Formats: sequence, structure tokens, C-alpha cells
Amino acid sequence: MSRGLNRFAILVACATFFLIIAGALVTSHDAGLATPDWPLSNGQFFPKMVGNLFWEHGHRMVATTVGMLTIVLLIYILAKEKRSWVRKLGVFALLAVIAQGLLGGLTVKLMLPLAVSSAHATLAQLFFCTTVSLAVFTSRSWIEARTLEEEKGSLPLRYLCTAALVTIFLQLILGATLRHSATWDQHLPVELVVTHILGAVAVTLTLGGTGLTVLRRHKDEKFLTRPATIALSLLVVQLFLGVAAYLTRLKSPGDPQPLNPMVGITVAHVACGALVFVSTIVLTLRTYRVLPATDEHSTWAARPQES
Repeated sequence: MSRGLNRFAILVACATFFLIIAGALVTSHDAGLATPDWPLSNGQFFPKMVGNLFWEHGHRMVATTVGMLTIVLLIYILAKEKRSWVRKLGVFALLAVIAQGLLGGLTVKLMLPLAVSSAHATLAQLFFCTTVSLAVFTSRSWIEARTLEEEKGSLPLRYLCTAALVTIFLQLILGATLRHSATWDQHLPVELVVTHILGAVAVTLTLGGTGLTVLRRHKDEKFLTRPATIALSLLVVQLFLGVAAYLTRLKSPGDPQPLNPMVGITVAHVACGALVFVSTIVLTLRTYRVLPATDEHSTWAARPQES
């Protein structure tokens, strides 16, 4: 295990989280078409960043930085990491960030089509989860984790975690579609709002049930209870932010411009949603790590040197 590699993976994950915030700021300020060209902005690498161009070009600069960090991360992984599946995940991370950049350019070139914009936002969340996963896989806690036993006759915890994870991912897609379906001076589509609310209920039930099950079955195992507690706490915050974001968004069509309360709460809602997703990713990965599917340990659990 390389401590330096793990720290750099954490750095890339943090930078990616900042990139998600930057992207949410672009959408909330309706700055996606602040410049009509790509990859240049108004024909320049470093234009005068005034008005909405500050948000749009700033987002591009952050994205470029994340892309460069991902290249360095892959080189670091290839140099230090012996596990082939971790090396492959590093390659996937680079391909994902390249695809993300191309989708961002396509969004501008095609004048913000809903499908492309939603795909761009969704891929951002997937890339974030990839970088977080790399940070998890290169950590000492992952390498040294010991195998636990499931309660006999109970529904496997890995199934509950997977169900919660899929539900959250679908909710993120709905949220991205909703955010990009109307600009700040337009009312949101009622059918999408209702669907997103139903999705929030589904996430609350699946993640809430999963988190409480983890705390009940493995209350003394911090390896599992810590991400479960974080996920549940963030879920509560996310529900409050969702209500606040909806209420401020209801009033925005009557405002002269996107106002700070609406922008701030919406961006916080997006950011917290990403954190709920990745904390559930961490919980799910750790569950698969220490709770093998069969009596015979999986490759991950049986051979720590290959973990």
C-alpha cells in the first residue's frame, strides 16, 4: 500500500467534488451559454471573466485541473499499484473525465439540449464516485479489513446496500433532468417535480432501512457503521435542502435575476446529493469487502494483498 497514492486519490476526489459545485453554479446562474464557443471562451484561453462568463469559464478551468490531476493519478497508480483491477479502474477514471469534458463541449455546441445536459451532470456524479472508490481501495482500512459474518437467515446486507445505491443513482438522474428542464425564470415541469419527490421517498426508505440495518447488525464495526451514520445524517440534511430548494425555486420566475438564496440552496442540494451518493458507495464497497457472498471468501477478502 502506498500512503502517497491514497492521499493523492483523496485530493482528486476532493477536486472532483469542487467541480460538481462549480457545475451546479453554472446551471443555477443560467450561465451555460455565457460563451458560444468551446473549448475556447470568446476565442481566448483566458478571457476577461465578467458576469456569467466567470461561472462558465471558471467551471472549465476547474474541469481542466481535474482532468490533469486524473492523468497524474493514473500515472501514480500504474507506478505504485499492483492490483490489476485497481489499475483498470484508474484507466476508467481517465476515460470518464475525457468523456465528461467532451459532453460539456457538446452541451455548449448544441445549445444546452436536455438529454446531453442531464447526461453531463450524471456522468459527473459517476466520475466522483470513481475517484472516491479509488481513494477507498488504496486506503489502509480497506487493505486491513477483516471478514465478518452475516446473521443467519437474514437478507444479505450487500443486497440492501446495492438497492439503496441504485435508487439514489436513479434519483440523481431525475434531479439532473429536473434542474436542466427549465431555466431560473421558468416554472419547473410539475410531472418531473412529482417524480423527483417520489424518488426522494424511495431513497429515504431504501437508504434509511439499509443504514439502520447496518447499525443494528454490526453496531461495533466502525468500518461499516461510520459510512452508514454519515449517509443517514446527510440524507436528513438533503431532505431539508430539497424542500428549501423547491420553495426558493418556486419564486425565482418572478425575480429579476437568479438570486443568491435560490442559487446557494440549490447548489447545496446538488452537493449534498453527491455526498449521499458517495457515502453510500463507500458503505456498499465496504460491505462487499467484509461480508463475502458465500462461505468461501471472495478474492478480495481471502487475499488481502490482492485487495
